Amino acid sequence: MITQEEYRRASAGALALFRKAHIAVTAEEAARIEVADFGLSDLAVFGLQLLVYVNTARVCAKEMALFPGQTCPEHMHPPVAGEPGKEETFRCRYGTCYLYVADPTATAAPSRLPNARKDYFTARREIVLNPGDQFTILPGTPHWFTAGEEGAVISEFSTTSRDETDVFTDPGVRRSTEIRV
Repeated sequence: MITQEEYRRASAGALALFRKAHIAVTAEEAARIEVADFGLSDLAVFGLQLLVYVNTARVCAKEMALFPGQTCPEHMHPPVAGEPGKEETFRCRYGTCYLYVADPTATAAPSRLPNARKDYFTARREIVLNPGDQFTILPGTPHWFTAGEEGAVISEFSTTSRDETDVFTDPGVRRSTEIRV
């Protein structure tokens, strides 16, 4: 749960990161920036700011902003309604994104593992994305990601996004943000 002021600051911070990445955002889009704290009430550590451009029955395109050290918790996109689950490509636009995906051959501990709730981060293969780098995550693959020292902006291109069906490794995660009044 976060306050309205935290939500406002995070939205403004995401807009500032989009500008650093030279991504044009209209006033209408700026008003639609979503702030996700994943129900963990620690937005500086666990959070993600999103701007969805389009999400149809076939495709989705969005921008994601992460503040320095901010982490999106480990999750996967399961099969839904007879479809295999979301396939997504991350393309880094600004900063550095450390993406971790499940890979049985990767055994080293992640270099960017958050201290809090660390038992819920099992994906070990590290992919470092700098501006211009991209990686495709296949459906059903557990993954998580975190930003480097400057924060990060990542464009996501995917099949239909059904965030409400994402399966998080941490049972304490809630995808819907609650705002404290």
